[in-house]
Amino acid sequence: MNYFLTLILLLFAYMSLWFVISLIKKRNDVADVAWGLGFVLMTWASFFISDDSGVRGLLVGVLVSIWGLRLAWHIHTRNKGKTEDYRYLAWRKEWGQWFYIRSYFQVYLLQGALLFLIVMPVLLINKHSGAPLGLLDFVGVAVWLIGFFFEAVGDAQLARFIKDPANKGKLMQGGLWAYTRHPNYFGEVTQWWGIWLIALSVPNGLLAIIGPLTITFLILKVSGIPMLEKKMAEHPDFAEYKRRVSVFIPMLPQKIV
Repeated sequence: MNYFLTLILLLFAYMSLWFVISLIKKRNDVADVAWGLGFVLMTWASFFISDDSGVRGLLVGVLVSIWGLRLAWHIHTRNKGKTEDYRYLAWRKEWGQWFYIRSYFQVYLLQGALLFLIVMPVLLINKHSGAPLGLLDFVGVAVWLIGFFFEAVGDAQLARFIKDPANKGKLMQGGLWAYTRHPNYFGEVTQWWGIWLIALSVPNGLLAIIGPLTITFLILKVSGIPMLEKKMAEHPDFAEYKRRVSVFIPMLPQKIV
């Protein structure tokens, strides 16, 4: 069977399974756990069904697995024992009688389609091994490491902040959050640009830019920063925090005169 068609069918089955899990759990935010794990699945499935996966494929397999498994575990532990995420609760009320149909198409299948676009650099790397590892690969790994640092450390700092009873009602503004209002989102986007740099050494790797462009657009304009900033704006300290701290790219905070 065709390489890409096989992966598309596998991803369709995977997202459909998570929709069934959401019905059993009665919460749609399991889709957030499915997100990271889906990248791991696509990465290793493409690695093993390809006849030309090489050391570069193994390299990105390790990188994507570290990212995807950490993210899935982080979201699972964050949501455990809590009510459904506010975004999905709002859709549950808004969609009414169409909730299940819209959930399947607008949450699970749409997420699967976006996942497929974002993981494209990995799929092309695994389809053709390309040239031996070189400078671009090491630059890509370095960029990925920067991104992983911001995402993992940012998530850990926020989780620790929220767990401290002394911070109840306060807005997270320390650590990496003093340099960007969304260090975890900056880190996620940066990691995929790093993966794309690695893909430049394989045939058609340049076309794989659709991956980092997609995740960058989603984070900056759709479901990432805009939705979270809207919620953060409800906090009385947010206006001052917004004036001081960069929204995305880490920068030294501005001094308020």
